Formats: sequence, C-alpha cells, structure tokens
Amino acid sequence: MNPPPRILVVEDSAKDAEIILNALQKHNLGNTADWVRDGVEALDYLHRREKFAGRADELPLLVLLDLKMPRLDGLEVLRQLKTDARLRRVPIVMMTSSREETDLVRSYDLGVNSYVVKPVQFHAFVEAVSKLKVYWVLVNEAPPGLAPNGGPPATVDPLAIKP
Repeated sequence: MNPPPRILVVEDSAKDAEIILNALQKHNLGNTADWVRDGVEALDYLHRREKFAGRADELPLLVLLDLKMPRLDGLEVLRQLKTDARLRRVPIVMMTSSREETDLVRSYDLGVNSYVVKPVQFHAFVEAVSKLKVYWVLVNEAPPGLAPNGGPPATVDPLAIKP
C-alpha cells in the first residue's frame, strides 16, 4: 500500500504556517504536510533540488500557496507550476490575506484552482483550512499520479466528516 499523498504548505509566516499545519491534522486523514518558507524553497521542493534533492519522487496532492512572500512570490510560483508539464495538474490553492481584485484575477489567469482569503479570526482560519483539506483530500477527484494507485485519494465518506 502506498503512503497517503502529501500536502505542501508554502507560507513565509511561521505563525500562519503553524495554524495551517495544525488545522490540516484536525481530521487525521493520514495525509502529512510539508512546509516551505518561500517560493524558491517551494520550487526546490517540487523539483527535488538543493536540500530537497533526496526527497521521494512524489507530487503533493495539494499545494497551499501564499501570495506575498520574499524572494519569489506566489504568482511567480503559480506561473512556473502551471507551465511545467509534470506539475501543472497539481491543485494549487492560493491562501492569502490579499483581497485585491488584481491578485484574484491574476491568480485565476495563471491557473490557480482556488483562491482563499485567510480569515483574520483564529477559529475561522482553522475551520477554513480544515474544510479545504476535506474538500481536496476526500471530495475532489485527483488526477492520475497524485492519488495512491491513480484512484481517489481516500475511501472515507466525505459526508460523514463533521465540520
């Protein structure tokens, strides 16, 4: 049996990353998450370069991508992922505090799968991340190569999960 697919969190704020990682564990569906701090690290992780050269050759089931980051922002990471034949099918959720219409439109123009504005309140932030995980891990049908054995990522009934 293959291990469950991983979720990649790309977030420069350690506080937000901790909230996201804890919220991802909330439903304990077996997925593990990896955290990188900026767009450069995200690309290194996905291309298995630099400190990630020894990482297993598996694509994440989902990438939660911050928009405003140092070194390389989320829009440029998104552009590079969606123009790469190996990575373009990996679902990308832009998680940002930006409500700017230009950021929203540019994200969708570049192929983002979802755009989520981070709630300010802690509880709402945790719930938003938990719901994202349930949707992308249980409800959404992953493309071949992102889910174990090319099938659905889990056999849990998503309607049985309580928010």
